[in-house]
Amino acid sequence: MAGDGVKWDGLLKWSLSHSDGTRPPRNIREEDRRWFMEAMQAHAVDVVKRMREITMVMRTPEEVLEAQGVTPSDIEGMLDELHEHVEAIDMANDLHSVGGLVPLLGYLRNSNASIRGKAAEVVSTVVQNNPRSQQLVMEASGFEPLLLNFTSDPDITVRTKALGAISCLIRNYKAGTTAFRLANPYSGLRDALSSNNTRFQRKALNLIQYLVQENSSDCSVIAELGFPRLMIHLASSDDLEVREAALGGLLELARDGTAGNNIISTEKDQLSQLLQNRIDDIRSMSPDDLRAAREERQLVDSLWSICYNEPSVLRKEGLVVLSGEESFEMPPDVAGRFFEPPLRAWAAKAPPSNEGQVWPTEQRKRHHCV
Repeated sequence: MAGDGVKWDGLLKWSLSHSDGTRPPRNIREEDRRWFMEAMQAHAVDVVKRMREITMVMRTPEEVLEAQGVTPSDIEGMLDELHEHVEAIDMANDLHSVGGLVPLLGYLRNSNASIRGKAAEVVSTVVQNNPRSQQLVMEASGFEPLLLNFTSDPDITVRTKALGAISCLIRNYKAGTTAFRLANPYSGLRDALSSNNTRFQRKALNLIQYLVQENSSDCSVIAELGFPRLMIHLASSDDLEVREAALGGLLELARDGTAGNNIISTEKDQLSQLLQNRIDDIRSMSPDDLRAAREERQLVDSLWSICYNEPSVLRKEGLVVLSGEESFEMPPDVAGRFFEPPLRAWAAKAPPSNEGQVWPTEQRKRHHCV
């Protein structure tokens, strides 16, 4: 039966007919049960076996693969498949066990930009919310090629994906965060903020916000390097997520006593103009746009309150919390755990190890690093 192929449409209809709730349950004939089991077993995938096969390919020299007709597109497809497998956290850790982590990191240095980018995406998923894999990647010297790709790769997409992988690698992992700071990454982050790529900007802004939240000493460094001016500029971006990330970063800096006072004094005119422009734009938004800009409204009001020690016009006009919005705190994530791989969801709830700390689901979504 496996050789004939499975009629997936028929299999789906058969499944629905026995579980759609429109008819009372009935006993399944042995013939139907056997057909269903054979269909599923014929297409079951041994994930560990597939990861070993993919590892074998990744270990094979590039010239040998080329001689056998393997194209860069084939490699990209293979990495896409590997990406799906490592969504489950036990499979992500098994990648090292089957010998696949080191050759995957080797693809970060591949001559093909698309392959470098795909490899960074896989690394992001391997280390996300996974202290064990964060440690393994650092021990396998995976940080260095990621940093090199982030700071100097000629392809902006590769730089963006490398930054996403770095963000996942160091987040709530002390050794990774320390290595990142020692690498003096600020010129690369400044380049990202100055780029025209909104995704690159967002990832840099989110990482900056994480750094200043995690260590207040970064506030002064970032302020001294002129980041606030760039962030003020990006807070007027046409991209809502960029605006929110920039405003969030400015708010974190403003909350810091020394750095905040310096920003408010040195960038007073630009900051004042920014906030007034954002308030004017928000006041002119349609109801749908107002709902979409919920976080932006709260950030503008909070930043205004810190800078001028008074409520903003938005609060006075009831635009910080609209009618029907119970509060301006982020609502609890009651559904997210049902829409992510169950083992990774379990890992997000597990007690942190000595080095790593798992983020709550809501924070993980906001600071997603892929």
